[in-house]
Amino acid sequence: MTNPAPPHPHVLARYALAAAAHGWHVFPVAIGDKEPPRGTRWKQTATTDPAAIRQMWARRPYNIGIACGPSRLVVIDLDVPKPGEHPPPRWALPGVNDGADVFAQVCADAGQPMPLETFQVRTRRGGFHLYFTAPDGYRLGNTSDDRGNGLGWKVDTRSDGGYVVGPGSFVDLPDGTGTYQPIHTVAPAPLPGWLAERLRPAPLPPQEPVTVRLATGNRGAYLDKAVNASLEALAAAEHGRRNATLYGAAVALGQLVAGGALDPDETEQLLTAAAVRAGLGEMPARRTIRSGFRAGTQRPRRVPA
Repeated sequence: MTNPAPPHPHVLARYALAAAAHGWHVFPVAIGDKEPPRGTRWKQTATTDPAAIRQMWARRPYNIGIACGPSRLVVIDLDVPKPGEHPPPRWALPGVNDGADVFAQVCADAGQPMPLETFQVRTRRGGFHLYFTAPDGYRLGNTSDDRGNGLGWKVDTRSDGGYVVGPGSFVDLPDGTGTYQPIHTVAPAPLPGWLAERLRPAPLPPQEPVTVRLATGNRGAYLDKAVNASLEALAAAEHGRRNATLYGAAVALGQLVAGGALDPDETEQLLTAAAVRAGLGEMPARRTIRSGFRAGTQRPRRVPA
């Protein structure tokens, strides 16, 4: 038995244009893969503009990535286990063998039917993507398996800040080869309210104002104001903007660090603590801070005594 061949480039371009016609923001993904080409800023590249899409897909054959956030989509990914994988104890139930079975159990536990009357794609290894329109009034993020407010084993969700490999794409990786095939092409249904509530991020506790005193005199007052303004901006940042706000704060304070006005370790600790209070993970926050510091060193800022 031979492996399936990738679609003709014109077919991939038509799939990209069809997705955009739905109002879904698309961007190139490397053919045979699930990742954008190296150096692609997919969030900035994603578009519904047919002319831009034709131009991008004319350069070379690409798979189709769909940016879920601007497309107002929530996609539930029902995966299948790799060879040798078995359900963890929580999901070791009769008849539960993959993500679709887990999702069926989640729906049954909630007393709800499986919401299958929506746009569906069969993925390359026999799983499914269920497309829904995102709820109004708040943003849903991404979940994986049981972690956080995830739905369960082999069930991921993608929405704001995430993407999925779109219909028509061809993926050839060691764990499986195949095409993402649309199998039910009705318009995406609204995400059921009970699922939206289940996936809704828990509200963060009220943020206590943080004020630090670094030094005295005019110089100290300037530094205190600069640091506290950054901490306050991070505490007030909306979900989906916190990492960008953290990076901006790290760049600004990194300039003062590079100019010798602030201690690098102390400043990193202050920013890390503020980021964690705002709901970011400590290690990703530290990476963002250090990246901001590196950018800040390009333009050192000095404060007169």
